[in-house]
Amino acid sequence: MEEVVVRSENLRSITVGQLQAKFSADGTRILRYYVDFWHNELDLHKDLSAPEIYLLQGKVDALMAAWDKKLADHRRKTAVVAGKDQADQMTIEAAARIDALSTILAHTLGVDDRVDWESLKDKSGYRDDPTFRVPKPLRASRPQPNHTPPQITFWDKLFGRKQRKLKEALASYELVLQDWRAEEKIGEAAFNGKLAAWNAQKLEFEADFERRKTEFLSRQAEQNGKVDALALGVALGEMQSVVEHATLVLEKSDYGDLFEKSFEVDYVSDEKTLLIEYTLPSPDQMPILKSARFIPSTGEIKETYISEREQKANFDATCYQICLRTIHEVFEADDHRNLQKVLFNGFAKYVDRSTGRDVRSCIMSVLVDREKFEEIDLSRVDPKACFRALKGVSASTLSALAAIPPVMELNKEDRRFVDSKDNAASLTAETNLAAMDWEDFEHLVRELFEKEFASRGGEVRVTQASSDGGVDAVAFDPDPITGGKIVIQAKRYTRTVGVTAVRDLYGTMQHEGASRGILITTADYGPDAYSFASGKPITLFTGSNLLHLLEKHGYRAKIDLREARKELNLRDLG
Repeated sequence: MEEVVVRSENLRSITVGQLQAKFSADGTRILRYYVDFWHNELDLHKDLSAPEIYLLQGKVDALMAAWDKKLADHRRKTAVVAGKDQADQMTIEAAARIDALSTILAHTLGVDDRVDWESLKDKSGYRDDPTFRVPKPLRASRPQPNHTPPQITFWDKLFGRKQRKLKEALASYELVLQDWRAEEKIGEAAFNGKLAAWNAQKLEFEADFERRKTEFLSRQAEQNGKVDALALGVALGEMQSVVEHATLVLEKSDYGDLFEKSFEVDYVSDEKTLLIEYTLPSPDQMPILKSARFIPSTGEIKETYISEREQKANFDATCYQICLRTIHEVFEADDHRNLQKVLFNGFAKYVDRSTGRDVRSCIMSVLVDREKFEEIDLSRVDPKACFRALKGVSASTLSALAAIPPVMELNKEDRRFVDSKDNAASLTAETNLAAMDWEDFEHLVRELFEKEFASRGGEVRVTQASSDGGVDAVAFDPDPITGGKIVIQAKRYTRTVGVTAVRDLYGTMQHEGASRGILITTADYGPDAYSFASGKPITLFTGSNLLHLLEKHGYRAKIDLREARKELNLRDLG
């Protein structure tokens, strides 16, 4: 049978039925041809027929041309509707973003800014699947064979063969029974072996499950303990705890998607003053879209923006609100009255149009007394007027991005750092590093890594003694590719270092915002420690690595763990 050809620009949208023919009664000639067409995108159906193929082809061509035109019109109308909808949605979202700028301060007044310590704790149960999935072995046993007495005939009785046949049958049964018992014995031994192996696997699985559960609960208790310790530190007014508390409060503050928060916090405990250095949103990142309109003739969306005057006014209002909101949040969250004053220094980052360089400068600064601030009704104030009344310092308009001297500056020197001591020069080949005083050992590590980083202009600082597993030293490597902040922990151990020490280091790295961590010990590490460190920016230094690094810089020493254990025990007893 001949065929028709379907010509269309949208063949993927068209389904063609099978070409059929209606024959004459005698079956000698075709009376008419039939074919069905479906347009899936337009949801149309058409049944075409003609007495000749060439006539049917003409109808198909006409139908395809009509459908292609109809589809183009449909898509154009759909695009117009979609374009209008998109433009309307853009206008709604733009208005919402600009409106949100005016409610930055009001938003926080309906929020309890105090830290819920219990919500910071992990109270989840251990979720590992305790099901042992290895199938228990089954005992495959063949039934015990039965003794079937032989058939005794009349002739067996007549000729005396009965007893002989009975004995032969019994003997034959005894042989079969012996074979069955031997087979059963072998099968039972094999089953007992498989059962023993299964029980061993089950016990191993259960022990491993309990180990993982214990480790999880231990880590959970440790982390929850840190929350309790922080809460206690805040209650006692400890400097670092107050800083961590204020950081938690400000990190929790939700500005939606208006801008990304960035700030630094410090605390002067003697004066009960919290110092905040806040990076304000860049003027270039402020929302400026006012409305959007779809143009059907071009298919484009035309955007309309708020005036430059409105942009500057919005920037000023936003910055003043952020300042007052931040001060309100830290004061409201301070249940233990650790804060008597709050310093807010607002910094702007922008491109200097005269030089094309990135600039960061302080454009607003205010030092606020708690009692005076708590007298203010923030729901009714004008943010700029309130800032001025609090004796805040800034240019007449913040949008001018004029740098001003802060009322007071943040001290960025890490107070944990202590003066360094040089111990390497006193080392001899008989110095047992594993038996050194732990503080001297930390200073030795600092001195050694300082020499290692010296060629790149790096610096290594030792921190105050800490029992919380924190940083023992901080290295600042200026290398633009491999450098950054590196935390170093020194463990003068006489036993294998487990995975807990490596986990602590990794947690400290994240807390400190470090790019790498180095753990140094006089001993070695267990397999779990190496497994945890794999794939992470962590370097594990063994005692052998430490001796090699000492030799590289011209020093000799030894590590004798057995001797160190004896010496340390005697020292403790003494």
